[in-house]
Amino acid sequence: MTKIHYVYKKRKIMKKIFVFCLLIFLACSQGVFSQSSNDTLAYLLTCGPGTETYSIYGHSALRIVITEKHTDTVYNWGVFDFSTPNFVWKFAKGRLDYLLIDESLQGFLQEYFLDHRYVYSQKINIDQVETRKLVSLINENLKPENIKYRYDFFYDDCSTRIRDLFEKSIGQKLIYPPAETGKIPTFRDMVGKYQHPYPWYKFGVDLIMGSTSDKKAVFRDRMFLPIDMKDELSKSVIQRSEKRIPLLQNPEVLLDFDAPVTKERFFTAPPFVFTAIIIIIMIMAALIKSRKIIRVIDILIYSVFSILSILMIFFNFFTDHEQMKRNLNIIWLNPLIIVCLVMLLFNKKGTIWFRIVFYISSCFIVFQYILPQDFNIGSVLLAIMLLIRSSVRSGFDWNPLTLK
Repeated sequence: MTKIHYVYKKRKIMKKIFVFCLLIFLACSQGVFSQSSNDTLAYLLTCGPGTETYSIYGHSALRIVITEKHTDTVYNWGVFDFSTPNFVWKFAKGRLDYLLIDESLQGFLQEYFLDHRYVYSQKINIDQVETRKLVSLINENLKPENIKYRYDFFYDDCSTRIRDLFEKSIGQKLIYPPAETGKIPTFRDMVGKYQHPYPWYKFGVDLIMGSTSDKKAVFRDRMFLPIDMKDELSKSVIQRSEKRIPLLQNPEVLLDFDAPVTKERFFTAPPFVFTAIIIIIMIMAALIKSRKIIRVIDILIYSVFSILSILMIFFNFFTDHEQMKRNLNIIWLNPLIIVCLVMLLFNKKGTIWFRIVFYISSCFIVFQYILPQDFNIGSVLLAIMLLIRSSVRSGFDWNPLTLK
């Protein structure tokens, strides 16, 4: 073999090796590029309000689509188990655990289709590094030791869990709008706008929520409500070099239903009902002269107020629900009402106890506006009702309704 022929053959072999390596590199590069550019997509799902008390605020979930594996999975942090032992007691105590579950998009949508609730999907504009971190955080949440969490309506629920994952996966590149000026709504205001069509439900929630619920809810705080989180995150951006891009794309409608419309019924709402009861009680006090009948009526009235007083004691001192603590409704729904009920049951005068309840109720009605808690008008009317009945049994000479 001549030297020239040997060199030519060697170059030919090297060329084949180079071409082979180049093909392998291009194939790997194409695979990496394909996987890192559009293999995994993340979406925020926002579900419309329902008609059940737990569903009027809407719902949020995360949707992860892996095109290469043909999977479309929804991660839902808003699940609780009704079969949990002592379910009602744990819920009241604030010790009920919620769960994270993963399910197919089809299965998730079926439930909302049956409930006639809309579902919007918004693509999250995060790159593949952030997507991988988001998926990693979800997988960490799916571990058996992390799948349960202690639910907190304002600070740790199905929406705030998703917001927190966004903040962790995107980091400081996630930018919220500047701090707003003007009046900032409170947590009570935020939930109240969803409760407005259900006045009795709103009255009950306002009654058991404490002064901690009257804290201002700034931009980030308002994301505990799913529909508000969709709106707030739609205003947020991600810093990309010199550009800022929206965090979320425009909503895509997966299920199209109108939000439920509930007609307001003035004559069955708490303010009208309580006002009517007050008028009836005053008329009965003026017309009925039988002490036995009046005593039976007062036992019924003070029994209701005693139950509410026990609830105030429980939610102020024996629950883990932070939203229900420091509830100033305990001023007028105080334990002395129970003492008055005992006096009635044993047919004792107990004038001093009724007078104390009268003075406390009077002070509450007068000074409610300067107390650091917003009170439902229904609570004020109930306090007036309590004031009237306690004044009747206080032995005041100036009161024409005083029992003789």
